[in-house]
Amino acid sequence: MAEQTEQWFLRGNWRPMLEERTENELQVQGNIPPELQGVYLRTGPNPKSGQGEHWFLGDGMMHGIRLSNGRAEWYRNRFIQTPDITDPLTDPGAGLGDLRRGKGNTHVMAHNKKILCLEEAHWPWSIDGDLNTIGCENFNEALTCSMTAHPKVCPTTGELLAFSYFNFAQPYLNYIRIGADGQLKQLEGIELPQMVMMHDFNITENYVIFMDLPLALDLDLLATGIPFRFKRDSGARLGVMPREGSASDVRWFDIDPCYVFHQVNSWDKDGVITLYVSRQNSAFGSDSGDYSEVARLHRWQIDLNRGTVTEQPIDDRPADFGRVNDELVGKESQFGYLMALDGEGNSEEPVYGPMLYQYDLRSGQCAEHFLGEGTRGAEPVFVPAENAQAEDEGWILSLVHSETTGKSRLIIVDAQNFAAPPIATVELPYRVPYGAHGNWVSDKQLQ
Repeated sequence: MAEQTEQWFLRGNWRPMLEERTENELQVQGNIPPELQGVYLRTGPNPKSGQGEHWFLGDGMMHGIRLSNGRAEWYRNRFIQTPDITDPLTDPGAGLGDLRRGKGNTHVMAHNKKILCLEEAHWPWSIDGDLNTIGCENFNEALTCSMTAHPKVCPTTGELLAFSYFNFAQPYLNYIRIGADGQLKQLEGIELPQMVMMHDFNITENYVIFMDLPLALDLDLLATGIPFRFKRDSGARLGVMPREGSASDVRWFDIDPCYVFHQVNSWDKDGVITLYVSRQNSAFGSDSGDYSEVARLHRWQIDLNRGTVTEQPIDDRPADFGRVNDELVGKESQFGYLMALDGEGNSEEPVYGPMLYQYDLRSGQCAEHFLGEGTRGAEPVFVPAENAQAEDEGWILSLVHSETTGKSRLIIVDAQNFAAPPIATVELPYRVPYGAHGNWVSDKQLQ
């Protein structure tokens, strides 16, 4: 047990939860909007054994809070029942190449009336609205490669746009386009000079934009569990491809070497593609568990006519886990919502900060929502109000944790009064470990 405490993701509120729990009729401060009919979900790595070699490799645990008719009906947490839970291997290497052996520990989203639990080296897994595992999702056996943890749902077509980078041979990159009906429409191989960790990508109404950044495969690091090293000399570039195009249509644009874990939004207009991303100068310091770098909001603009890229920092405040109103993904948007980061120069854990940010992407101004002393945030998820007339008419949901009380809570913030205290807080009787990504899944999305 003493060795466990040496690893940051096994101590404090990173410490895994070993039990599955259910709590009914949760205490609420304030008033939950009755329009919120559905479940807030948040996933993260959570090794069932309580031990692990790297945070990224923990078993997937889903946390859910059900909201209905102005009440918080339940909280529950469940391990995603992948083969690593139901049929664990004594030799993990024996499972290499088995795309079913995913964790579902990075992201969660709804598409085609299904809830997908995602990571980036395997197929997704699906669960129902009560957090019960349904099974592996390979889109009627049509998907023959892994799929990213960060697909995008086009709000116009309903298509699920995705990619795969976890390939140890050419093509190192695959573009994936899945119809609103869940049928695979395109699987396009794109050759890269080397295998790189491409955690996220960007879409617009007409294009997809790949980030070929120099966090590259290094098999000498395989013993660490995450064999990627930042190789600045490899260069960095952005690849622009029409959404229904082919590998031969990709145009590459060189940029300064950097890394981006998460984008915020992107769009194209009059031959210029605008991208907002959380950019950091490098990734992984001495090893793949070194989080000494923090990201800051930047804007890239790709001029397709001139063949140029410009880069502009928007703010000096560290921030990541950016979201927008999902109805504007790939379209011009005014507001982006990010979580503050802390711990500049910290050589261990990523430090989630005590603020949520609302950026006006047109003016660059930033509104702050302070979470309270000793409280760390989580990804801000925007939920639009029904029949909203304005982009920011809706609510921000975030599952935050108090280091002071040792408990967690779901906050609901009026996005049009962002700096004000939450309009409602759902109190949880115990802690929820710091996780990865979350989402709101309405009842309508599953009907």
